[in-house]
Amino acid sequence: MLKSILENRPTLKAEIDKVAEVAGYLWQKGWAERNGGNITINVTEFVDDEIRRMPAISPAYPIGTTLPSLKGCYFFCKGTNRRMRDLARWPMENGSVIRISDDCASYVIIADKAVKPTSELASHLSMHNQMIESGNGYKAAIHTHPIDLIAMTHNRAFLQKDVLTNLLWSMIPETRAFCPKGLGIVPYYMPSSVELAEGTIEQLKEYDVVMWEKHGVCAVGPDIMEAFDQVDVLSKAAQIYLTAKSMGFTPEGTSQEQMDELKRAFNL
Repeated sequence: MLKSILENRPTLKAEIDKVAEVAGYLWQKGWAERNGGNITINVTEFVDDEIRRMPAISPAYPIGTTLPSLKGCYFFCKGTNRRMRDLARWPMENGSVIRISDDCASYVIIADKAVKPTSELASHLSMHNQMIESGNGYKAAIHTHPIDLIAMTHNRAFLQKDVLTNLLWSMIPETRAFCPKGLGIVPYYMPSSVELAEGTIEQLKEYDVVMWEKHGVCAVGPDIMEAFDQVDVLSKAAQIYLTAKSMGFTPEGTSQEQMDELKRAFNL
């Protein structure tokens, strides 16, 4: 039996364990029906010479775009058609480690099994390329389907720039504190399309969390837990708004003056 790439690599294993933990949270929250959602993390910093020498266990697959900042990078990716609930229990059977080829337009799988990555890999790798270019140090990208946030995108009034950001910020102070850049909006595009990837990259220049109209949320962060946390606090704010509406009133929300006070207090 071939040994796992995680064997005797505790720092790499710790990052994959975080992915498994977050995958479990997504399933428990009802944000990851069937094979819904994706996770990718940049694991290049944990790669040693033995990993660099590992042969490909798959053909070279095209990314669908050229991403020059990813040359020589390694990523752990959830597998296509794999379930988050299974990724939570068996991460290396439902995801794989890939190496970006020198042409920056293709990749190969190197471990543990030839589990082909998410069909939205082009969007995810484009996000990682943008994060490297920006120098923000972010290593993780997550896509998931929070029921409350998706429901709000079915109201066209919420799709105007920063309307949803300010509404959600006003629901509870933690949202302003822990998601300080707010929520970008990408209009509906076909899932896995180049247009969706391009729209997401454009929004990530300004935001760390991006809402895909009638589809889901993408978030980036220094690790997968930080990315998840931002979606979690936005979802809580949406739940507060929707709960108040279900009780028959529109929530007042904190005032702009109160939000400005919070911004000054926490240097947001």
